[in-house]
Amino acid sequence: MSAEELPPRESMEFDVVIVGAGPSGLAAAIRLKQLNADLSIVVVEKGSEVGAHILSGAVIDPVSLDKLIPDWREDADCPLKTQVKDDRFYWTTATSAIRLPNFAMPPLMNNHHCYIGSLGDVCRWLGPKAEALGVEIYPGFAAAEVLYDDNGAVRGIATGDMGIARDGSLKDSFTRGMELLGKYTLFAEGARGSLSKQLIAKYSLDAKSEPSKFGIGLKEVWEIDPAKHQKGLIQHSFGWPLNNSTGGGSFLYHYDDNKVAVGFVVHLNYDDPYLSPFDEFQRFKTHPSIRTVFEGGKRLSYGARAITEGGYQSVPRLSFPGGALIGCAAGFVNVPRIKGVHNAMGSGMLAAEHVAAALTAGRANDELVEYENAWRDSAVGRDLHRVRNVKPLWSKFGTIIGVALGGFDMWCNTLGFSLFGTQSHAKPDRKTLDAAKAHTPIAYPKPDGKLTFDKLSSVFLSNTNHEEDQPVHLKVADMNLQKASEHDVYAGPSNRYCPAGVYEWVEETSGPRFQINAQNCVHCKTCDVKDPNGNITWVPPEGGGGPNYQGM
Repeated sequence: MSAEELPPRESMEFDVVIVGAGPSGLAAAIRLKQLNADLSIVVVEKGSEVGAHILSGAVIDPVSLDKLIPDWREDADCPLKTQVKDDRFYWTTATSAIRLPNFAMPPLMNNHHCYIGSLGDVCRWLGPKAEALGVEIYPGFAAAEVLYDDNGAVRGIATGDMGIARDGSLKDSFTRGMELLGKYTLFAEGARGSLSKQLIAKYSLDAKSEPSKFGIGLKEVWEIDPAKHQKGLIQHSFGWPLNNSTGGGSFLYHYDDNKVAVGFVVHLNYDDPYLSPFDEFQRFKTHPSIRTVFEGGKRLSYGARAITEGGYQSVPRLSFPGGALIGCAAGFVNVPRIKGVHNAMGSGMLAAEHVAAALTAGRANDELVEYENAWRDSAVGRDLHRVRNVKPLWSKFGTIIGVALGGFDMWCNTLGFSLFGTQSHAKPDRKTLDAAKAHTPIAYPKPDGKLTFDKLSSVFLSNTNHEEDQPVHLKVADMNLQKASEHDVYAGPSNRYCPAGVYEWVEETSGPRFQINAQNCVHCKTCDVKDPNGNITWVPPEGGGGPNYQGM
């Protein structure tokens, strides 16, 4: 059966369709129902359950949650139990960790009002809250296509067909996707969302913004010796093992049940094609000030995810005919705070308020220009504006000088001015790699299986699973270009920037062959950002595939 012979999709109509059951999508759904209980709302989620694909540090600023659910602290089921008690910042060398005085930190870096926990568990808690209000949530269904009306406005989405074999033939289990139609569609896909990326290109939403910027965040959750656990302690560091020209840093959060979340962020504008973010993370754990925390402990989980880092100047136009971008699909992460949940929820609530007003006025499938016009003066816009220069200054001047200048600028913005104006990001991350000949291969230590680990054993902990007999969801546009450039010029960085062992260059008698182990993919989207030619495109696999994170 050809694509033209496929049976038509069944369709369902709603007032609002929301793509993604993360913090922004669920906050938008709940806020819409709070404003008008009669609205019909559906949330479609590609993970096998709400929270399955959610990964964040996470130290959560509750400012938006306080507005959405004011009595959340009294809810015994809410997973946020640990408030930050001790907040530390370090500059690390190979042998030491130098603590920076808290009084030198700009006030907005203070975390003592924040809570430590699992964002995935927060979403699992928010999901039933939304359903209790009448929101329909469909987990296990990936939004695979944007649907447009005759005027070019978004009219909804289609979920992916299921039961397609790797060779494109239809299996006995083949099931056609559904059309979910709405008067407005909100895209809450997270960083580098596949449909959001298409919408940005179709409507030129980024025509007046700086290039999007990203990092990769890698995280493990450990259960440690109770004698070493300091509930409520959080610490951040920058410096070793990264060199001065490579941006990034670490986090270490002590929270419930003797658990510690440890993570590492590498800015994806790095230039060395031999750098491996995963191996830098493993190496970080061997630092003298860190390794003792985990000795005698047990690693419980692992995951990785791209992070939006462009900030204020990289946010694209948010509205287009028939819908809007919310959350990390739009890029609302506050980079120096390593926080995006409060802004994701805030943007979802802000969009919901403008959608509800438009529906009350009898509007449908037009552009929510009011949302676009409002976000900069909202709490979200003010939060991002104060830190807008931190990332570009870091990128331009390196870690030592750049972080100092960024801190100075945050102090100035606290006082209501900036000496730097608004800095530019220069170029997208895929264009920052040097040719391999300009660098020396990095000899990373072999994992010991106790403190440091390899990629495949880590992917096992992520509970990643895909139906193997399905089309590869990592699309390479030009295999010849991949060989001539990604392999021959850049020495195959995909094997290193991917945190899950998806990509390999296999040497054969006929020459190197690009192998894609799609079943390992944890949906981090790094390949979609960092391939030097933009030659790899991430598309959703069958709904329900991918990681099944627990406690992340």
